[in-house]
Amino acid sequence: MSERLIYLPLGGAGEIGMNAYVYGYGRPGRERLIVVDLGVTFGDMDTAPGIDLIMADVGWLEANRDRIEAIFITHGHEDHVGALGLLWGRIQKPVHCRRFTGALARLKLEEAGQPVDQLHIHAPRPEVVTAGPFQVQFVPVSHSIPESSALIIDTPAGRIVHTGDFKLDGTPVVGEAFDPILWHEIAGEGNGVKALACDSTNIFVPHPGRSEAILANPLLDFVTSQKQMVVATTFASNIARLKTLAEAGTASGRKICLLGRAMRRMVTVGIETGILTSFPATVSPEDASELPRDKVMLIVTGSQGERRAASAQLSRGRYLGIQLREGDSFLFSSRTIPGNERGVIRIQNQLSEMGVDLFDADDGVYHVSGHANRPDIEAVHELLKPQMVIPMHGEHMHLREHVKLAQARGIPAAIATNGTMLDLTGDTPRIVDQIDTGRVYLDGTRLIGAMDGVVRDRIRMALNGHAMVSIIIDEDDSPLPDAWVELSGLPETGRAGVPLARNIESELAAFLERADDRTVMDDDRLEEGIRRITRQVSMEEIGKKPEVTVVISRLAAE
Repeated sequence: MSERLIYLPLGGAGEIGMNAYVYGYGRPGRERLIVVDLGVTFGDMDTAPGIDLIMADVGWLEANRDRIEAIFITHGHEDHVGALGLLWGRIQKPVHCRRFTGALARLKLEEAGQPVDQLHIHAPRPEVVTAGPFQVQFVPVSHSIPESSALIIDTPAGRIVHTGDFKLDGTPVVGEAFDPILWHEIAGEGNGVKALACDSTNIFVPHPGRSEAILANPLLDFVTSQKQMVVATTFASNIARLKTLAEAGTASGRKICLLGRAMRRMVTVGIETGILTSFPATVSPEDASELPRDKVMLIVTGSQGERRAASAQLSRGRYLGIQLREGDSFLFSSRTIPGNERGVIRIQNQLSEMGVDLFDADDGVYHVSGHANRPDIEAVHELLKPQMVIPMHGEHMHLREHVKLAQARGIPAAIATNGTMLDLTGDTPRIVDQIDTGRVYLDGTRLIGAMDGVVRDRIRMALNGHAMVSIIIDEDDSPLPDAWVELSGLPETGRAGVPLARNIESELAAFLERADDRTVMDDDRLEEGIRRITRQVSMEEIGKKPEVTVVISRLAAE
């Protein structure tokens, strides 16, 4: 059987976040593989209560570890590099990236207790990384974090361009500009571009994207016009925006204070790697709290409503000695990612209750996207003239719209959501397999599977409450008169007007008195009966069927 070229998304296709993609070349089932990105997304209280991070299940990669050549990281955003430290131990292959991304990747590996000797830093094109049958080049693209890169992946079956996240920005403030001449050269080399795996995030935005540089004057005008303390929040990784905000504050005569570990880390890494060469001086929170309010500008984390970030802390009162007051100004210089609206609105309402004046990016004056809009995606199609298009980095509706766009231009395209394996060898992409994919959760300090039942049980308890029932059986296998019930997350009294726990205990006592020896001797039968009665009484009294935990203790004869 002849060799084939395959594409397999494990995360990031059919969703936005936790990107993980696989390319392979070789005989079917024996292809040599490379992995592109290992990212995370964040849990929410509706679907993953208590979960810190969510990432792609790499079980398929783990099972095929001997076929993997390397891991490539396109840029330093959490949804592309955030899972590296957590999942590297399951793959244990060399990691390739550029300098700034490498500094962040090193931190991820060190925090997870993983070795860093497999981390390799590369210059952009024309440097080539050889990984089995793949020849890979990092090509600079503009995005909302420095040193973002597309990947040129040359294979015996043709050239793949994996765009990563990108936009067409000739003046990105920090980082490299998009260079259309360079991309024209890439399209004209050899037999051209066989497959374009392309960012689909802003496929529905009809106007061309705007440059990061256009924000400088509006932000300066905004900060200058405010009479008291100014607070601004944006993505911590958007170093260009941090610099523009800080320069606006400095130009208006204010001292700059950075609040939030992630933001301070990004600025530090930017300076250490030479990405940031002229970031304004900053002051500590202690010094900021002593300055006149019209001489301070805070730049803080938490633009997406994160509960533990600096924005949320400030909205709840005092944080590191700093307290907002009526007449202060708070700017959200960022777009709210779908799904985060509730957390952002909660913070905004709390700030409003303090009398803080709110400003957001909805009108486009104080924010520009880091992703290519529809006309920009069309321009890349035209520039590269790929034989086929594979939409990625988007929800299903984004992927589907991107396929329509490509097909309208006469370019074959296919929707490949997580787990869908495409054969790219021929003239059109062809679905050849479906891989079982899932999610892995970081719950505190432990990784758990989505099917382990932890989150499911947590959601059930959140929806229905919990009842703990304790039963003691003496040495004669005769139950003592009482069962003890403890309730969590349930009303104390029911329809009968008596304590719900006492009502359940009464019904359980009657059940235990009439239970036959066979039931009393069998823990499974006894537990089933106790659970059924507990849920039945609760349903009758309060209209809820709680999760029930039964603890049976047997006292042996002395």
